[in-house]
Amino acid sequence: MERSQERDGGEGVAGREPDGAGLRLRREIGLWSAVSLIAGCMIGSGIFMSPQGVLVYVGSPGASLVVWAVCGLLAMMGALCYAELGALVPKSGGEYAYILQIFGSLPAFLVIYTFVLLVRPAAIAAVSLSFAEYAVAPFYPGCSSMPQAVLKAVAAICILLLTLVNCWSSRLATMLMNVCTVAKVFSLLVIVGGGAVVLGQGRGYTEAFLFAFHNTTQQAGRIGMAFYQGLWSFDGWNNVNYVLEELKNPKQNLVWALMIAIPLVTSLYLLVNISYLLVLSPNELLSSDAMAVSWGNQVLGDWAWLVPLAVTLSTLGSTNGTFFGGSRVCYVAAREGHMPQLLSMVHVHRLTPTPALMFTAAVALVLVIPGNFSTIVNFLSFLGWITYGTTISCLLYLRMKKNLPRPYKVPTVIPVIMLLASLYLVLAPIIDHPQIEFLYIFLFLLSGIPVYFLLVHFQCQPKWLQMATMYLQLLLEVAPAIKNVD
Repeated sequence: MERSQERDGGEGVAGREPDGAGLRLRREIGLWSAVSLIAGCMIGSGIFMSPQGVLVYVGSPGASLVVWAVCGLLAMMGALCYAELGALVPKSGGEYAYILQIFGSLPAFLVIYTFVLLVRPAAIAAVSLSFAEYAVAPFYPGCSSMPQAVLKAVAAICILLLTLVNCWSSRLATMLMNVCTVAKVFSLLVIVGGGAVVLGQGRGYTEAFLFAFHNTTQQAGRIGMAFYQGLWSFDGWNNVNYVLEELKNPKQNLVWALMIAIPLVTSLYLLVNISYLLVLSPNELLSSDAMAVSWGNQVLGDWAWLVPLAVTLSTLGSTNGTFFGGSRVCYVAAREGHMPQLLSMVHVHRLTPTPALMFTAAVALVLVIPGNFSTIVNFLSFLGWITYGTTISCLLYLRMKKNLPRPYKVPTVIPVIMLLASLYLVLAPIIDHPQIEFLYIFLFLLSGIPVYFLLVHFQCQPKWLQMATMYLQLLLEVAPAIKNVD
């Protein structure tokens, strides 16, 4: 199938088939926009809030740095496996598309059921709440607890504004990601540079490095929970796979984007953690809920307000990237018949998946109401690694059962390590420290089975849904889209 013809500005008839048979999403994401998407999603609020969680769970500074390094290595290995899967299954949708292609309809539906109704909207809600906390902080100086109604209102405004941006233009959304990524990388470099200055002046807390592994925990469950906290900060390494049909020259740019973005982010995270350990005392490290703010108060003085500003930009960019990728998965699932048909349509003029974006925003707004950032990180990570492990097993299955031509191939040992790591991260916290919330997640996952047979297998769709689809299609000016295939 030929690619759609595009004008220089990327507007107008771009994305239409020459014969008018259908619409498609534009391929507007170049290499550096892909790097920005990955880095922008990874660098969110986690590096500013999670270091304390990692340190509390593992018990020592040296072990916490090892956890951060291993998290970066896992993200890199997982991304390389996903790059091979992306070359074999060149569709948007990430894990959903790969599981659908290899394991079939029901497993793929369970993935999309949890992803669309819980994982991505909850991630958007959590990061938008973090955005609200830092955006509102300057207006409540000296307050340890800000009004929850104000926080939730600001988080809702953030979600609505990003919905508007993403519905208006994919190019505008990627421009916002690029700007936020530059700002957040610069802010991390400031923290790294500040730590180097403190070390050069001989004012750093070097005790953290002299007794680096003192009090390191031996409990497998606590180590697993530490990885959940650290891997939350690396979440987003797979976002380009969600928008593969919008990536220019995907067979080349996908791998290059991963090879540039993930080592860059990992290096910054390690250096930032070292800066935290140098500047903050042991008590401050364990008691501070926002290490970056405590760091800024000690190092930047009158310029400490730059840290909340940097975190605000980081969370805004991360929420935008999560929005951008998450709505595409919803769109692809609807295109395959696993979600309502309306969600598979794109705007006839702007060529953005408007219904999928609006649906994702609506679920995220609902989750903002009872949401709390600190309570969902571990459980989102738990559910995420169930999905990652299943996806990696797709690659191993293809290696054993099918001899397909591969433009790109990783050594078999990498997906094997990733699968074992996924099993550990799923099972260790349950065995060592069982919590009722894990049972709730499993029950939610299993509830997708009757929903699948009712709505997908037997196609029990009420007539009012068909009428609503028709009216909303006219109201939103959307039409069915076709796949971008090279």
